[in-house]
Amino acid sequence: MSRVIRQRSVARRRLVSALCITVACAGVLHLCAGTIVPAKAVVAQILLERAFERSIVAHALQKPWPWADMAPIARVSIKRLDVSRIVLDGGSGQAMAFGPTLLSGGARLGEPGVTVLAAHRDTHFRFLERVRAGDVIDVEALDGAVRHYRVTGAAVVRWDRFAVIDTPLSHLALSTCYPFGTVERGPLRYIVYADEA
Repeated sequence: MSRVIRQRSVARRRLVSALCITVACAGVLHLCAGTIVPAKAVVAQILLERAFERSIVAHALQKPWPWADMAPIARVSIKRLDVSRIVLDGGSGQAMAFGPTLLSGGARLGEPGVTVLAAHRDTHFRFLERVRAGDVIDVEALDGAVRHYRVTGAAVVRWDRFAVIDTPLSHLALSTCYPFGTVERGPLRYIVYADEA
């Protein structure tokens, strides 16, 4: 009788151990999956930075990797926050996985109008919640020209309420999803507005 009880006890311990190992492995896999997107964003910015430097030297767009369907066109930086991001020429959701993108509905970089840059709130534009009025945003183009924009404010708007206005002046709008600290999709966007200084 005691042998049967011992066998059942050993079997229960093995079952509990197997369940604990399974739960631990699932937790590790979940943790790894959560770090893939931020890790990809960091590695992509390094490759994009190199491609941006090659583009300046070559005076032509250089792809960050051979199969890329986008190329870096500018560097956006805010010295007060020690932030620098490479901007891509395509505004697709796929391109935004690698960095901020220039949206086609706005003005081209350096042209009159509102230039709109968009990026994800959990990677490349996470810093937007720390931007404040008066901050200077520097935008360096491939030709080496640097435009300076001064932040005038920020607003939370619905995605379908954000509109680009025609203006003879040069403005910048940095857009990301809102609220910060979440990963759920929603209708709100956080927009930082800046005028050319």
